[in-house]
Parts: sequence; structure tokens; C-alpha cells
Amino acid sequence: MTIGTTTSCSVLIPGPAGQIEVAFDPAEGTPQPLLAVVCHPLPTEGGTMHNKVVTTTARALRETGIATLRFNFRGVGHSDGQFDNGQGELDDLRAVVAWAALQHPDKALWLAGFSFGAWVSLCGAVDLRAKALISIAPPVGRSWAFDDIALPQVPWLVIQGLSDEIVDAHAVRTWISGLPQPPQLIEMPDTSHFFHRKLIDLRGLIRNSVRNWLPA
Repeated sequence: MTIGTTTSCSVLIPGPAGQIEVAFDPAEGTPQPLLAVVCHPLPTEGGTMHNKVVTTTARALRETGIATLRFNFRGVGHSDGQFDNGQGELDDLRAVVAWAALQHPDKALWLAGFSFGAWVSLCGAVDLRAKALISIAPPVGRSWAFDDIALPQVPWLVIQGLSDEIVDAHAVRTWISGLPQPPQLIEMPDTSHFFHRKLIDLRGLIRNSVRNWLPA
């Protein structure tokens, strides 16, 4: 099934484990030649493409003129399959990006992700030729390895809450400080993992931070 450029829609597309549920939303205002794919948090902890951090991230990008694509990893919502601890979910992301490229061949790819979704999006960034990255509360120090991820030299924003009860903010800072090309790190004080009462601030930070990345 094809999608247009001016209307929001939800569709099921073919994936490596069966169908993948995808939600497309067009840019607001003057559209940029960009499409951002946003990855959701851990499925086994209730993460879906409707998570408030995910939808806030997508909204901030749309307000900047960027069309967005959210999707449910395997086993979530109407997506087929079962949780695969990251590897299968990375295959899901690849399938979504390949489908999106056929729908919008004129748009460059940005990748964004929250928590587990941040890890998945970073793992796929080089192969998928992402032109920019947004990582929110990347789960450094948890079950997924960050040290061996190959990262493209593209604009990259990391946002981390300093009162995160799930991801250690110090571990994120330490990991970033050891990278040869560190991203822009924004630490939000008094902010929990799910950005309770901070979603408006998160939206503004994303919108303001990525404006300088837009094509001239």
C-alpha cells in the first residue's frame, strides 16, 4: 500500500516477521525534503509507537517541517512476531526504512529513538545512511551494548533526564565523553525516564536543536 504526503495514515506493511504496523504523519508548515523514523521503547515494558515521548518527538519534528514515520516493533500492536531482544527489531527498522524510501524517494532519512528505540536506531544508522540522529534516554549500561556501535558522522542530539530512574545519566555522559565525535548532549534536570511533566520542554528542545540541521 502506498501513502501520500499530505494526510496522516496507518498501514500494515510486509516485514521480516510478518506485517508491521506503521503510522505516517505529514510535515506541518513548509515541508522539508526529510523523513524522520521514530523508534519506540522496550516492548516487554509496554513500549509502543503511541508512547508519549515518541509522539512528542514526532510532533516536534513535524512542527519543524519534517514528515514522520512511527511503527510498532514485532509483537506490538498489530505487528506480527515476537520480541527478539534487538536483533529482530533492527530488521524491522530496516524493512520500514526500505518501504519508506520507496514511498518518498526524494526525502533524506533521519532516525530518532527513545530508550530501547534509541539503541535500535543507532545500530542501524550507518547501514541505513541516516543524515541525522536523535537519541532520547539511550539505555547505556543496561542489556544492550553501545561500545561496538558504528556511528555516522552526522548531526546527533542526545537528550537525557538527570532524574532518570531507568537509565543512569552518568553512564550516558561517560559513554558520550569517550566517543571520537561526541553528539550534542542536553541534560534535563528533575526529569524522569518518561519525561513526566517535561514533555513540552522536550518538544521545544528538539525543535530548537534541529533547526540548524535543516537544508538551506
